Amino acid sequence: MEKKLIVSASPHIGSSNSTRKLMLDVIIALLPALALSIIFYGASILLVTFVAVVSCVAFEWIISKWMLKRESSISDLSGVLTGLLLAFNLPSTIPMELVVLGALVSIGLGKMSYGGLGQNLFNPALVGRVFLLIAFPAQMTYFPEVGSLATDVFSGATPLSYFKEAVASGQNIQEITQMLPLTDMISDMKRGSVGEVSSIALLGGLVFLIIRKVITWHIPISILGTMFVFSGILYLVDPSIYLNPLTHIFTGGAILGAVFMATDYVTSPMSKKGMLIYGIGIGLITMFVRIWGSYPEGISFAILILNAFVPLINKYVKPKHFGEKAAK
Repeated sequence: MEKKLIVSASPHIGSSNSTRKLMLDVIIALLPALALSIIFYGASILLVTFVAVVSCVAFEWIISKWMLKRESSISDLSGVLTGLLLAFNLPSTIPMELVVLGALVSIGLGKMSYGGLGQNLFNPALVGRVFLLIAFPAQMTYFPEVGSLATDVFSGATPLSYFKEAVASGQNIQEITQMLPLTDMISDMKRGSVGEVSSIALLGGLVFLIIRKVITWHIPISILGTMFVFSGILYLVDPSIYLNPLTHIFTGGAILGAVFMATDYVTSPMSKKGMLIYGIGIGLITMFVRIWGSYPEGISFAILILNAFVPLINKYVKPKHFGEKAAK
């Protein structure tokens, strides 16, 4: 029987793992955070997640079959993961038609327009999320009033947006943060999108993915470490207007972005040194947007910007080949 050589797009992984297995591991790592979000926000999260996942899978099938005229790749679960990550970046109150629109942009523009999995330049879920944020800012930044733990102090605002507005109005940030101890920010569930509710659940997903060898520590730790150092320096300069570094880490979408979005195989660097450069860049841009930008959160913009630089990083930052000698 004649054997065929199958040449496919990156990422190329030399192991027994398949794309489906890797996607399934990431989905499993996200389930604890999803469960806690359902407890916090209620059944509306289930509806948002269901619509996002079904829409992403449906659009991928339609575009593959009817437009690209090829076999659908929905069995690799990448469409399911894109839908799940899109839902993790949306508020529980968002209208369902916007969820469907976000899925169309994620799959149609962010993924299939490049040729499908392995060829897209940007993280598809973030493409959909940023599109919705720019086009529908009111719907993307409205979070319902829920009676939960210490978050009642924010009266519907996310912690980051509340802190940003307080600083803009001239309030002392130290007086505000005293109302919500750091232990509560780490352990309690917080108002925001699905992926901002529980830091502990997301960190548990990080541990699971590292143990399963789906990702390495280089990207998440370089992002969070850079954010910690940068915000720590500013906090030492003037703690009355700058948040302490741990508050920056455990609020907003920093952990979700660092662990589940920036580590996407296709849109992140291949070498460990490249991963560190990539992570440091994301951390810096995130802090610039959070502190001096008009948006309270910057992790999504930072990841997309660094996604664009990944081809350059891969070109100029390469691991030394076995037996290679340094040029004179």
